[in-house]
Amino acid sequence: MCGRTSCHLPRDVLTRACAYQDRRGQQRLPEWRDPDKYCPSYNKSPQSNSPVLLSRLHFEKDADSSERIIAPMRWGLVPSWFKESDPSKLQFNTTNCRSDTVMEKRSFKVPLGKGRRCVVLADGFYEWQRCQGTNQRQPYFIYFPQIKTEKSGSIGAADSPENWEKVWDNWRLLTMAGIFDCWEPPEGGDVLYSYTIITVDSCKGLSDIHHRMPAILDGEEAVSKWLDFGEVSTQEALKLIHPTENITFHAVSSVVNNSRNNTPECLAPVDLVVKKLRASGSSQRMLQWLATKSPKKEDSKTPQKEESDVPQWSSQFLQKSPLPTKRGTAGLLEQWLKREKEEEPVAKRPYSQ
Repeated sequence: MCGRTSCHLPRDVLTRACAYQDRRGQQRLPEWRDPDKYCPSYNKSPQSNSPVLLSRLHFEKDADSSERIIAPMRWGLVPSWFKESDPSKLQFNTTNCRSDTVMEKRSFKVPLGKGRRCVVLADGFYEWQRCQGTNQRQPYFIYFPQIKTEKSGSIGAADSPENWEKVWDNWRLLTMAGIFDCWEPPEGGDVLYSYTIITVDSCKGLSDIHHRMPAILDGEEAVSKWLDFGEVSTQEALKLIHPTENITFHAVSSVVNNSRNNTPECLAPVDLVVKKLRASGSSQRMLQWLATKSPKKEDSKTPQKEESDVPQWSSQFLQKSPLPTKRGTAGLLEQWLKREKEEEPVAKRPYSQ
């Protein structure tokens, strides 16, 4: 399943991370609809707004269906046929939609038949593993493996404001298949756009954490086909819904358990938060990406302090995880978190459960 995500990129950076080619092969950026409704967060839960990609054809009848829009939508699909005046009174959970019953349940079958397919954007998602013999659960952050490139490969890439964008832009967003619907209040008012995330059986790499995972669209071709309902039928699009092994993860602290906690510590590898150890592996790439300011403190005109003794890249991270070690990506978070804490007033710091 998928019940918590992170999507904390500033709006302009998120837009650049969603660059694509239209049907004519022209490089484009998606346009925003209701951009003011987007609130970056390290800890998004159901009923909050999250950014999704969808075809422009949903809003403009004569548009090219390969052109894209980004729109913040409510997480938890409210069916168009729902008659109550308050969406929170919906009696069943629509946060997720099982792939094996998507064509059986009216709430999902109807919008899917209308081509209302979307791609839910996130840095990654959280999942909790039950610890054997106890009532405790260990949270993990799960995301695409990240690739080191010339653009952001330098450890010092985040040292100056003009280079922050390069680091952020290099982060590969997790792209999850979703279905959306439009609900109009019975007594009139603004149309509510909401979505559900399709889930599948977990891949082998994640099966020890949880038996379900989001349907991840791995690659631009898969994203394009899922969105382009004008050219790709429902039957063809559903062939894209299956588990992927192209995923990595690391353990995080219990800070993320409380959805009110919205800080970089939600993403921090558990060894850094709990034991204050240097990161050494599958999380290093993700952490270099986090070595910019928090969205709450975003100010591109303020230069960053030069840091020394920056942790270098290595190959393993989850040495003490209850799961087999998994290779992946992430790097400067311990140092960055220390700086954030020095800057923050004590009263504003989050608490750990």
